[in-house]
Amino acid sequence: MSNSADSPGTGTSSARRRRFRPVRVLTAAVFALAGLIFFTSFNTAKGTNIRTDTSLLKLSDLIQERSRKNGELDESNAALRGDIESLAERDDGSTKAEDDKLAALEEKTGTQDLKGESVSVTLDDAPPDATAKLPGYPEPQPDYLVIHQQDLQAVVNALWQGGAEGIKVMDQRLISTSAVRCVGNTLILQGRVYSPPYKIQAVGEPKRLKKALAESPAIQNYMVYVNVYGLGWKVEDEGTATLPGYSGAVDLHYARPVE
Repeated sequence: MSNSADSPGTGTSSARRRRFRPVRVLTAAVFALAGLIFFTSFNTAKGTNIRTDTSLLKLSDLIQERSRKNGELDESNAALRGDIESLAERDDGSTKAEDDKLAALEEKTGTQDLKGESVSVTLDDAPPDATAKLPGYPEPQPDYLVIHQQDLQAVVNALWQGGAEGIKVMDQRLISTSAVRCVGNTLILQGRVYSPPYKIQAVGEPKRLKKALAESPAIQNYMVYVNVYGLGWKVEDEGTATLPGYSGAVDLHYARPVE
């Protein structure tokens, strides 16, 4: 009886020892891992405040890096498109009328290079220490001294109104789905980020283009800030120029109802 009674007790004690031993090992492993993390954090910080260290990655750095990658993807896409067009030039059985129709569609979509007489417009922020140059105007607020989205849109719209056959903003060709947007005083165009000065170039009849710029009410309002606070404005004849074809993606992305 005593032996049979002792056996369960002995087995229970052994089971408890076996049960607690992994817990001790796990506890030691947790403390060791915590020590490794503290050491790594100290070695990385080297006595600096990690939360406020200006050398760490900032949101602006991330945006610039993404903009650079988007530019590389655009270049790769343009190269692939060139390869496709080279293959398409081979005899595929299409008629001349069909080829002419395709060429006309490509020209209208802005995916092909465009050559012709051109005019450029350059807009720039005013000096940060600018003051009112003319009497009767208030001293400038910071908002008065930077280029806004509406200013860029006014120039683009005026050039289209003046009969532009194609427009390039900075180094990118505009197409029907292009959107000129600004965040703060930076331009975001087709996934890439730009800072002023902003250059807009259009191919078309120079006199008509410049006349449309001069007659635009939005640009006339902008010119008040040019004359009073020193915002940058320059219109130049560029002679014969070639605008590059749009090299980005042309697929449309839109919201869909949940099924």
